[in-house]
Amino acid sequence: MKTIFSKIINKEIKADIVYEDDDIIAFKDIYPAAPIHILFVPKKEIQNLAYATEDDLILLGKIQLAIAKVARDLGIDKEGYRVVSNIGDFGGQTVQQMHYHLLGGKKLGTKMD
Repeated sequence: MKTIFSKIINKEIKADIVYEDDDIIAFKDIYPAAPIHILFVPKKEIQNLAYATEDDLILLGKIQLAIAKVARDLGIDKEGYRVVSNIGDFGGQTVQQMHYHLLGGKKLGTKMD
């Protein structure tokens, strides 16, 4: 699958990258829903969490720890932040490649649409 995220991973499209290692890339969302809105994408192509397997266990843990590290680096760990992964059409997934949204920098509402 060739998504916009895989093009960013392959450096075919520029992005404002805030974190990268051998397994994960994280960059600022171009349509932020909060003052801080960063997308975390595994470099392994997985459509979404519903398609993850036992083989992805370590990768999924690495993503969670990368999110926590970036939140600390940005200074939003004390006040709090939200982590979201949209899955499928009904879940609001618009790019068919697994990714997590880190949202913070303001008090986020409690209503989930």
